[in-house]
Amino acid sequence: MKKITIAIDGHSSCGKSTMAKDLARRIGYIYVDTGAMYRSVTLYALRHELIDDEGNIDKEGLQRSMDDIRISFKVNGETGKPDTYLNGERVEDLIRGMEVSSHVSAIAAIPFVREDMVRQQQQMGKDKGVVMDGRDIGTVVFPDAELKVFVTARAEVRAERRYKELLGKGEEANYEEILKNVQERDYIDSHREVAPLRPADDALILDNSDMTIPEQNEWLMEKVEALTR
Repeated sequence: MKKITIAIDGHSSCGKSTMAKDLARRIGYIYVDTGAMYRSVTLYALRHELIDDEGNIDKEGLQRSMDDIRISFKVNGETGKPDTYLNGERVEDLIRGMEVSSHVSAIAAIPFVREDMVRQQQQMGKDKGVVMDGRDIGTVVFPDAELKVFVTARAEVRAERRYKELLGKGEEANYEEILKNVQERDYIDSHREVAPLRPADDALILDNSDMTIPEQNEWLMEKVEALTR
């Protein structure tokens, strides 16, 4: 089976990461969660007071700090899936909270942040055999990827999924707040100046609003097998 590059883009909270992780494990590919990389930068900025209470970002301070932000992924022995590490600290759960979610789109829209992350992502996937998910993988990071998928779902469905996910982790969650965050992130991601969220011209569109996880996994596997046989 020949190795290919698989780019999975789409809106926030539509299950891209779960889909990509499951696929990578199933076919033995490397998985890279690019969203987790931007979330890690956001967590760093919050911890170092580079984002104030009004959401304003100290861009000069953040740019000076970029060389100090080291992001890596290590496979979790219990789950078999990769966890995100920021400067050697496991932050997989911390980067999924609402505070990071509320600021990550603004951080990801900063040109020097995107430039640095894209450089790292391209290095990670240079030898193919990689599944990468995010917002601009098929349009910017790997425009020549053999398989490009753009995943979406109704905002209300995505908010409900996120709400249940947070409750399942024992965290406090407010559905209306989450829905507002999802809608705001959609707008910011789609209207940012650098690499706005959009399907690549040759991407396959997957609306998983009414699909189960097994159903979407089988849909994706069919597409992979058609290209790698």
